[in-house]
Parts: sequence; C-alpha cells; structure tokens
Amino acid sequence: MDRQLKQKVQQIPALPGVYLLKDKNGRVIYVGKANSLRQRLRSYLAETETLSPRLRSLQGRLADLDYMVTDTEVEALILECNLIKEYRPRFNVNLKDDKDYPYLILTPELYPRLELLRLSQRGGRRGRYLPEPGKEEKRFGPYTEVRAVRETMRFIGSNFPLRRCRQPLEGSPASERPCLNYQIGRCLAPCRGKEAVPPEEYAGVVRQVVLFLQGRQNELESGLKEQMEEAARNYRFEEAALLRDRLQALQRVSGQQQKMTLGQEKAERDVLALARRGDRAAVHLFRIRGGKLLSQEHFPLTGAEEAGDDEAMASFIKSYYNRAESVPPHLVASHPPAEADLLQQWLQVKAGRKVDLRVPARGRLKKLVELARRNCSLRLEEEEEQRIRRTEQPLAELGRLVSLEGPPERIEGFDISHLRGGEPVGAMVVFQAGEPAKGGYRRFNIRTARPGDDYGALQEALQRRAGQEDWPRPDLILIDGGRGQLGAAREALSGTALQEVPLAALAKDPDRLYLEGSVLPVRLDPNNPLLQMLQRIRDEVHRFAIGGHRSRRVRSSIRSRLEAIFGVGPARRTALLRHFGSAAEVEKASVEQLAEVPGISSALAQTIHRGLRGGEK
Repeated sequence: MDRQLKQKVQQIPALPGVYLLKDKNGRVIYVGKANSLRQRLRSYLAETETLSPRLRSLQGRLADLDYMVTDTEVEALILECNLIKEYRPRFNVNLKDDKDYPYLILTPELYPRLELLRLSQRGGRRGRYLPEPGKEEKRFGPYTEVRAVRETMRFIGSNFPLRRCRQPLEGSPASERPCLNYQIGRCLAPCRGKEAVPPEEYAGVVRQVVLFLQGRQNELESGLKEQMEEAARNYRFEEAALLRDRLQALQRVSGQQQKMTLGQEKAERDVLALARRGDRAAVHLFRIRGGKLLSQEHFPLTGAEEAGDDEAMASFIKSYYNRAESVPPHLVASHPPAEADLLQQWLQVKAGRKVDLRVPARGRLKKLVELARRNCSLRLEEEEEQRIRRTEQPLAELGRLVSLEGPPERIEGFDISHLRGGEPVGAMVVFQAGEPAKGGYRRFNIRTARPGDDYGALQEALQRRAGQEDWPRPDLILIDGGRGQLGAAREALSGTALQEVPLAALAKDPDRLYLEGSVLPVRLDPNNPLLQMLQRIRDEVHRFAIGGHRSRRVRSSIRSRLEAIFGVGPARRTALLRHFGSAAEVEKASVEQLAEVPGISSALAQTIHRGLRGGEK
C-alpha cells in the first residue's frame, strides 16, 4: 500500500463525515460515511488475508482519497446518498440503470403538465424537459413497469383535463383557437389565458392528479363527490355530469386494485423484499395505500454480489428514497438494514415526520413480506431464463457457426459513418457475454482513406484497432455490411495481431449473415434470438458511429467558422476549445463567457459570438 496514502490517512480527523475512494485516473470508485473518518479509512489500508474479495479488489484499485467532515452522522448519511447518486461508484451497491427508470413529473409552471420521462432524457439534444433554475418539479416514481405507467398516463389524460401541449403559458392568451383536446373535454385550455382559466381552477385539477398518483383514493373520491353535489345544487348539471363520470372511473380503478389482508388498517406502507439468485440480487416493492396494493416494482441491484443482506437492503433504501418524491409513514422490510437506527433518522429528516421501519417476525405483515419476496424470486428466475434465451443460447450457436471451441465471450462490432464522404468516422462497440460493455467503445477519425471509400475507411479503422495490443483480444469481429466489407476486413487484418480472429458480416434488407469460407450467406428467421442479438450489435455500432460523425462535423463546422473570424488564430482557437472542452460548448457560450478565456477581449468575444451565429446580434 502506498506510503503517502497511509500518511494522508493519519492526518484525517476522527470526526463524522463522508469519504471518496479514487482510482489512479481520479474516478470515484466508492463513497462511504463514517462516525470516525480516520478509523474507517485505516480499515481500507489494512493488509490482511481476512479481507473479502470485494475489499481486496477495491484495495487494488485505490490510489487516492478525499473526505468531507460533517457535524453529525445523519448529515454524513445525507451527503453520502447525494454523492452516490452523482458518481454511481462501481463498488457501491446501486439500483441498476437508475437513470433509465421512468418518472411522472408535474412541471413547475403556472399551468403544469404531466410528463413521463427517464432522467437520462432530460436536457440535451433529445431532451423533452429541463426544469428552470430555482423551480422545483413534483416527481412520482421511480417506476419499473413502463406499460403500467403509460396506462396511468392514459387514464389521467381521459379523466383529468390537464394540458398536454408544451408551449410556455404565462397567463396571456397564447393561441386563437384551443386544440381538439379542449373540444372533447380533455383539457381546460389554459392557452385561452387567465380570464378564461384562472390558475386557481387549474391548480384544483393538479391537486386531484397528485392525490391520484399518491394513492389517496378515498380522499380524492370524497372531494369529487362534494364538488359534484355542489355543482348539482347550483344547477351546473353539465359540470356535475363530468364530475360524476370522473368519480365512476376512479371507483372502477379502485375496485381493480388488490385489497391486501391488513384487516381494517388503512395506513400508507411500502413493503421491501430482498431476494437473490446466483450472483444477482433484487428488491421487490409493494406500494400499499389505503389498504390496497397500488403498484409493485422490481429493482435489480448492482454491486450486491459480495455485500451482505443488511448492506444490500440499506443501500436500496438510501438509493430509492433519495430519489423518491415522498417517504410513507411505514416501511416493512424482509431483512434488517445495516445501521437501521441511523437510517430511520435519515428517513424521518427527509419525510419531516415519524417513519416506522420494521422487520416483522410474525402476523399479517410477515405474510405480506413473504408474498413480496416470492414475487421477487419468481421475477429473478424469469429474468435468468430470458437471459439464457437472449444471450447464452445465441452465443453458443454463433460459436458453432464461426467454428470456435465455445461461445464468443468478447464481440467487437465495426461500422463507418460519413456524409457524402466527408468527416468519416469509424466506430467500434464491444459486447461482453452478449451485453454492451460501453467502457470498451472507441471511435477512429478516418484520416488516410479517400473520401467516399467505405472499404478503405473500414480497413483503416481495423488496422488502427489491431495496433492496440494492450486492448483485450476479441473472440469475434462483426462488420456492418456484406461480402465486400467482409473481404476488405480480412485483407486489413492480415499480418496483424488479430489475423486469427474470426470475422462475420451482417447485411440488411433482408438481414443476411456472411461467414468466411461460405459462398452463400446464412438466412436466419426474424424471430431467431441469434439474429436479434446480431441486430442489437449492428444497431448499436451504427448509432455510435453516427454520433461520432455528427460530433466531428459540428467540430469541423465551428472550427472553420472560427478560422474565418478576424483575430482568431490557432492559439486563440486552441484556447477556446481547451477552456470550454468542446466545439459545441464554444458555440453555446455567451459573450461574457467567451470574454473569460485568456487572450479574448470583450470586443473580440462579441465578434466571435456574432460569427458563430451567422451575424446574429
């Protein structure tokens, strides 16, 4: 263990706080908290054979550490949750693909709308919604059953007249004529302005949607019944009929929800059950509101292979409720989480009220936990069977087709992307055991091939790949193309370190698999799992190649425009790109931000700003 690191730990205070363990590249690989930072960090430097394989692996990658002191251990827990959410360290137990779980979000606008999106969709080129600074959205989730969430969205759209358009509404009339949703009674049309639709009236509908999503059906139905009766007393019969229809629809949904065996108890409760199968673990969650099962979700965990059940349960509770909009008053768990008392304090701070966290030993709650656990085990079993059908069997078949001794463990896919021969980019994706290994993805800016020479570009990318002898050796290389691309690839790899690696090419319209030594292509049934796996690889490398080409084209365009601006030479161009990190960020920068770059005056910043926007002021 590095002596400098040991000396650094000796200087760390024996106070509560959070620590971040980093690898040689500065990446955070583990985030933890401790009541005594110095004592906890010493344990990571201990050289003993009794350490678990996970901890030994962590020690082998540990190159540096950082820490933050807090006043209390509860504050340390809050900070730990936020840092795990930000860095997603590989050695922490996490929700698998948590950024891709869908949420329902009520946007923080004068007239909110309901959006269904994954957090990975926020912002960016394809992002549909990005909250304004200083405004808080109301979020429901995360969910795992996308189909059920879409059904919920359809139900809300049919029964609660929220707007669906994304135009900004500030209270003034925004259009001459409301859309069709208003005509069929599915939108209040706040685009008509404040006088037609007061924000208070619209907010009443939003409150009803919130009650529905929170599972407070009884409260919602009671309120709707009162509104219906009041409208009828005041002879607003059309409004009363609409409220009646909404009430009946809610009662039908309520009747379809499964009533749990909790006697007369109506408490809001989440039931959490942990189950394992082999080296995989997951938590099944029952959301019970008003004594009825509102929904069930299944959350696979990463990094839980060597973690104990107590650590896995505690990590799930921290990960999930740090993202959830609210914490119910009662949590029932199948396993006692690590540091349960501290965890309960954190939940109470987050909820702003008392939260009961228990592990039942008998009775109705114990049966409920066992039901959730059985559902979790069945789901893990089903996922394992799907994985075998989706990856193991196709890989075994592919190994036989290309004459390997066994299934190919590492497959590398290649494709070329360009626009009329310009700015060509070669792309390589890696699939490990049939699943994407994105850490191995690489792009190659094509430099020597003639414009429009796809074969030459492919050969250049493959030869540059073959020159990387320190990269893991592939078991199979898959080319996007037909027999011509397959021949060009074999020619490029001849005499290289990869000349013995089998090649295959997948052509489209219709899909055909070309193999070396075979005159005719292999035709696979569209429902064949092997074809579907090969299509996933081809589509992924195609997507990755297009993304690289698009980025290169943008960079080239911005560089050429920068070169055309008087006063911007190579040194200043380099300074701009180094300061902002990419050409796209230079283009988005304001005049003030441009002027912060060393060597760029305020006058030149204005000239650059206009030049990158085609003369706009």
